[in-house]
Amino acid sequence: MATHKSAEKRNRQSERRRKRNASIKSHVKTRIKSVNTAVEAKNLPESEEKLAVAVKVVAKAASKGILHKNNAGRKISRLVKKVNALKASEAV
Repeated sequence: MATHKSAEKRNRQSERRRKRNASIKSHVKTRIKSVNTAVEAKNLPESEEKLAVAVKVVAKAASKGILHKNNAGRKISRLVKKVNALKASEAV
């Protein structure tokens, strides 16, 4: 347990940040899942809408430092790849 005043403050700050980061990571996962379910249902218009929202949420999490920029880029790339594959399959 922290005994110094500065260590107690650091604990309070860390706890606040941990909760905020967990909330944002959960939001990111939910948005990614919504894109994946739309793609699995082969619903192209819905998946494109959800992709735009998911990309925005993931990029914002990366800019805030909650996700590493390469991790965010990888997540976005995989989502775009799935939606593009769905687009290609519907065009055929």
